[in-house]
Amino acid sequence: MNNGIYLTLLDLARFDLMKRSNTWQRLKKLKVHPVVVQETITFRKSLTPWLRFEVETKIIGWDDKAFFIGQRFVVGREIYAEAVVKLRFLKSPKGTPSPEEVNQMLGGWPGVEPKLPAWVSQWDKAVALPKGKEPAQSDWSHKL
Repeated sequence: MNNGIYLTLLDLARFDLMKRSNTWQRLKKLKVHPVVVQETITFRKSLTPWLRFEVETKIIGWDDKAFFIGQRFVVGREIYAEAVVKLRFLKSPKGTPSPEEVNQMLGGWPGVEPKLPAWVSQWDKAVALPKGKEPAQSDWSHKL
């Protein structure tokens, strides 16, 4: 399995979770859909053919613009790979509802809202591209 397949499987796992929880159907009626804004994955071990694994998914938290999702590939009780995915929602024909608005559309967050860990906010800032149509920096110094 190459690294791109892991990200595809994470997409499918998020879709499956939303479909099974009826979230996908509710959002579809509201003409709202998720899009990946950023993602990163760390690998520990390779998933080999016919190896049984599970994909675990949780909402890490959100800020004023996006949700942050944690996902990992687990074999037995061992983590083989782990990812952080930043998701925003788009509303047709035009619009980007905030996480607060999406939560309201879905009936409110059930329970205590998760507090976004500082390291996730730092990661988000560290990997963000320059705003707007700023010219690309030839030395990529904005990333250092």
